[in-house]
Amino acid sequence: MNHELKNKRCQACEGGVEPLSPEAVAELSGQIEAGWELSADGLQIQRDFSFSGFYKTMNFVNAVAWIANTENHHPDLEVGYGHCLVRYTTHAIGGLSENDFICAAKIDSLFSD
Repeated sequence: MNHELKNKRCQACEGGVEPLSPEAVAELSGQIEAGWELSADGLQIQRDFSFSGFYKTMNFVNAVAWIANTENHHPDLEVGYGHCLVRYTTHAIGGLSENDFICAAKIDSLFSD
C-alpha cells in the first residue's frame, strides 16, 4: 500500500468541484488495498471487512468513527455480526473525491501498521 495517501488530510468539500475522473479513480484505487471495490456507476468505493465476532466488529466501527470525525469525512456503514461494510462517496459532489481514498487508506492502515 502507498503510505502517501494515509498521511494526507481530507480537505473540506462543500461542492462546486467535479468528481474525480475515471483515470484519477483508477490511479488512486491502486494506492489502497485490493479489497476496495468501485461501484458499477463509479460513484463510490466499498469494502466489506470480516471479524470473528460482534465485539471485534464494534471495535473496528469505533476506529472508523474516530477516523471519520478526525477527517470530517464520513462513510456509510452497514454493521452486522462479524462484518462491517464501509462505503465512501463525497455526497456534496455526487461522486468520488480524493477524501474518499484518503479515508480508505487510513482504514487500511488499521490492519497493516
